[in-house]
Amino acid sequence: MKINDTGRVGAINNYQRQYESQSTGLNNKSRRKDELSISTEGMELLKAQENSQTPERMKRIEELKEQVSTGTYHVDAWQAC
Repeated sequence: MKINDTGRVGAINNYQRQYESQSTGLNNKSRRKDELSISTEGMELLKAQENSQTPERMKRIEELKEQVSTGTYHVDAWQAC
């Protein structure tokens, strides 16, 4: 079996060039800042979530959980529709 061009370093040079371009471009990238924007739908969901955490609602949820766990919760079929 014959292998040609054993002293070839062309493939290594490609990696070296990529590394050098990244290190020189690092200064430009460090000046950039991350940015975050929240859509209007996301803001509405956040507001709805905050409103759902009122003390009255939390108390009602705890009462329902207790009723379900003790087996005393009754579903009114007419109100469910």
